[in-house]
Amino acid sequence: MKLTWKQIDPFLKKPDPAARVVLVYGPDDGLMRARIKQLALHVVDDLNDPFNVTVLTSDQIAEDPARLADEASAISMMGGNRLVKIENGGNNLVPALKEYLKEPSEHTLILIEAGELNTKSALRLLCEKEKAAAALPCYVEDGRNLASTIRANLSNDQFTASADAIEWLSIHIAGDHGRIVSELEKLKIYMGDQKHISLEDVQASCGTDGAESMDDFIYALASRQPNIMLRSFKKLHEEGIPMVAMLRAVQTHFRKLHVTKARMENGQNLDMAMKSLHPPIFFKYKNAFTSQISSWNYVALALTLQKLSDLEARCKTTGTPAETLCAQAFLSIASSRPR
Repeated sequence: MKLTWKQIDPFLKKPDPAARVVLVYGPDDGLMRARIKQLALHVVDDLNDPFNVTVLTSDQIAEDPARLADEASAISMMGGNRLVKIENGGNNLVPALKEYLKEPSEHTLILIEAGELNTKSALRLLCEKEKAAAALPCYVEDGRNLASTIRANLSNDQFTASADAIEWLSIHIAGDHGRIVSELEKLKIYMGDQKHISLEDVQASCGTDGAESMDDFIYALASRQPNIMLRSFKKLHEEGIPMVAMLRAVQTHFRKLHVTKARMENGQNLDMAMKSLHPPIFFKYKNAFTSQISSWNYVALALTLQKLSDLEARCKTTGTPAETLCAQAFLSIASSRPR
């Protein structure tokens, strides 16, 4: 079965018992491992249990196809259900898996851990098609879904956060799920016994080099400083920040410029228009933001927002690497002339 994004959370909380094989795949390695663990704990209490958990690789099964069925049909010495975890899942697993799915074990769950798989992947297609299997994707979360993830994570430890704090976090800690969780744990330690988190709290706790690098990148881009922008872009890329996270951060910034410009054209002065922004512009960048307002007119901002929207669509629909498309588009914007 093929799981859509709306079906993923309910499935993680209560897996479909018909799915005896679950493929967890995608570019977000941290999210993939977190979901593997969540699914595994429905079957066993301890992932290191030598009696009820077997860990194999795709290559081991390809070399000895019968091993998959043997491990899945083994009876636990201590009783209870068993888990077979397959690491580095690849298409070489398909022949053994296809044979196994003809008569899967009712007492063993097979979890397959894989990286990014395209729509033509034989392993992915098999798990999407078979009724006794499920394919669960792990992609970098967009702003809306990331905000929900952040709220849920904080709520688990009885923390609440203001809307502008959540928005700031959604922009500045975007990326691999492992990085997001790490930053939120650091924030909780910083908060101590205080349970409500403000914008100032998240900026103080998570305003690390990574957050500043993202801001430096965004402001160099919108200030038309192509050389500085490219250095920041390279640094963020080397740190593993996904292209979609950078693109969404740039879109958010240009929307703020666009909204501020619109308010000014409707009669508000600059200070009043900027005070209405949520979250507010960080004091370190207020002068740069003011300069950008002067150098961009309303029409140019609208056209740039459309260009960024088209860029996001092309990243999802063309075969060209997202890094190439984004680098070209960002350089074009940073090199444009003021209008």
